[in-house]
Amino acid sequence: MSLKTISERCRNAGIRMTGQRRLIIKVLENSKDHPDVETLFERSNKIDNKVSIATVYRTVKLLQNAGILEKLEFNDGRSRFEDAVRKHHDHLIDLDTGKVIEFIDEEIEHIQNKIANKLGYDLVGHKLELYGKKNDRKN
Repeated sequence: MSLKTISERCRNAGIRMTGQRRLIIKVLENSKDHPDVETLFERSNKIDNKVSIATVYRTVKLLQNAGILEKLEFNDGRSRFEDAVRKHHDHLIDLDTGKVIEFIDEEIEHIQNKIANKLGYDLVGHKLELYGKKNDRKN
C-alpha cells in the first residue's frame, strides 16, 4: 500500500500530530507551488493566528528529517519545500518573478541516461534546474 498524502506518511512514521502540525501539513498538501517557510507561515497564520514561525520551522525540519519533505535550493537565498514522494520532474525557475515551473521532458530523460551509459554508469537519479527570463516570443 502506497502512502499518498503527507499526513498519511506522518502517521506511518509515528510523528505526533498536534493541531498546528496538522494545519501546516494541510497547507503543504494544498500548495500548488514550492513554498518557503515564510510563505507556509503566512498561509497557516491566516487560518490560525496562533501558529508561530518557529512552529513552522520546526515542523518543516521534522518532515524533512523524516524524508517526507524535500528541501529545494534555487540560488535565490530561499529554501523551498515540496513533497518528497512525487513523480519525478524537473524545474524551470523564472529569474524575474521567482516562479518555479515543474516540467517533464522524455527527450531530456533519454539524453541523461545516454550520457550516463556512455560514461559507464547506470543513472539512479538526478536533479535538473533551468534558470531563465521570459522572452517576448509567443510559443
